[in-house]
Amino acid sequence: MSGDLYVNLKAVWGEFTGPGGPFEVVTKDVLGQPTRCFAAAPPSVREVWLSSMQYAERDYLIYNDERLTYAQTHDRVASIAAWLSAQGVQPGDRVAIAMRNYPEWMQCYWAILSMGAVCVGMNAWWVGEEIHYALEDSEPKVMICDSERLERLDGMLGDFPQIKVVAVRCEDPLPAGVAPFSELIAAPSDLPVVTIDPDDDACIFYTSGTTGRPKGAQLTHRGCVSNLMNLAFAGMAQAHAIARTKGEAPPNPDDAPVPGAIMTTPLFHVTANNCGAYAITFAGGKLVHTYRWDAGEALELIERERLTAISGVPVMARELVMHPDFATRDVSSLTGISGGGAQFQPDLVDKVDKLGKGARPSTGYGMTETCGIITSFSSDFFVGKPNSAGPAMPTFEAKCVDADGNTLPIGEHGELWVRGAPVIKGYLNRADATAESITDRWLHTGDIARIDEDDCIFIVDRLKDMVLRGGENVYCAEVENALYKHAAVAECSVFGVPDDRLGEEVGAALVLAEGFTATPEELRKHCSELIAKHKIPRYLWVQSESLPRNASGKFLRRELKDQLAVADAV
Repeated sequence: MSGDLYVNLKAVWGEFTGPGGPFEVVTKDVLGQPTRCFAAAPPSVREVWLSSMQYAERDYLIYNDERLTYAQTHDRVASIAAWLSAQGVQPGDRVAIAMRNYPEWMQCYWAILSMGAVCVGMNAWWVGEEIHYALEDSEPKVMICDSERLERLDGMLGDFPQIKVVAVRCEDPLPAGVAPFSELIAAPSDLPVVTIDPDDDACIFYTSGTTGRPKGAQLTHRGCVSNLMNLAFAGMAQAHAIARTKGEAPPNPDDAPVPGAIMTTPLFHVTANNCGAYAITFAGGKLVHTYRWDAGEALELIERERLTAISGVPVMARELVMHPDFATRDVSSLTGISGGGAQFQPDLVDKVDKLGKGARPSTGYGMTETCGIITSFSSDFFVGKPNSAGPAMPTFEAKCVDADGNTLPIGEHGELWVRGAPVIKGYLNRADATAESITDRWLHTGDIARIDEDDCIFIVDRLKDMVLRGGENVYCAEVENALYKHAAVAECSVFGVPDDRLGEEVGAALVLAEGFTATPEELRKHCSELIAKHKIPRYLWVQSESLPRNASGKFLRRELKDQLAVADAV
């Protein structure tokens, strides 16, 4: 059936994206380069949000016993935007959000983008020094944060007298000058009327950089809207191709259940925000928020709220289907179990497919730098090629290149480059990093891949010095910089250590300076004051001799990774 499946997908693809199709693709000049775009794409995220008012009476945001309908959320969004406008926030100005996945996150996000301002998503795992850096870099006019982030900035707010701070879910009394969130939603419900250009910045999401400092990726309205339409295209096109292959009538969208999903991963990432929240909102579904991920709680919520999808890093899917309560909970509402941010392992694809409860496996491959997905793969397609991430979406050109940037033939391994409407404008305040990563609007993904005869992409390795821990990118240079700030560390090299649960854990080989001592506990405590918890090395190897280097003096990470045994780590 595989051959017919891809023949039919190609046919459906052409029908959908050709002239007059529901996902017609045209070439436009975007930032000086010919770029694949959807002809019918809304001009900005504002229109996406406003369209959801058609679902006014449906439940939208759920957290514990709190529930907001779409109508109630629209009122709040308009009030937040009006309050921000009264503080002097204008189109193009930045507003930072630093909080857990509370319902206030999405309320503030839609308000910021709908008034033409730019959302700066702060990583909630960051320690005070990392937040401080991002505030300096992005220069927001307002920061909206919860109690944990406010506490981490204790003593630092004086460095930013120009930033108006808003506290979410914080107990009174608040620090002087900090406004409660209740003040925002009490403002008149009056969404400012603005015109937003498709290539205006929509949000700044930080991604770790190989220089040790996070880079602020500039996601545009065009990019965010294109990602939403790519998601819709992927589900519809693959479903139509499967039905055609089986000789069945194409699925009727009116027969689909109202969608609902748990926000399993942080909203400051494109996975939860641009893929999960956008798709559910556009379809009039419900977003269920939890304080932290717990597979048992997720099963309870799926049963109670009749949720249709669970998506996160693959380990979450594994924990869900392997949980002892899975067999006894009613999960019949689930239509999809998906994972991204790391490979959805073939054995897990098989496990999900054989559950027999209606849910099918799916995956996607993407980046912050593409506003979300590059590929999307589900159902029979994913089961047939469980090692693949699927084909690049309609608004992308994709190719594998050699070290000189030359395009390689089908099937050959090279660095994956992509170009299209979802590619970011660049990195905030980092023209050098932008030039290094984007050539004529071709984004260098940093991943080694091959593309097969069905246009399916297989990710096989990474060029970047990065540890992928449970879907979180941890760049080796950033961890090394933290370790080097300890006086006892003379040499260090950081790399990924395979881990069954998280994909990889952080490992570090180091040499102590002569005359110095430092225990593993001291080194980890030192790191905890400089970098987020998930970046701190789980494995440490203290070496008595200098670390191996190549001819240019660089440490040989791969050699260290292969030589050092986990059993010898401390």
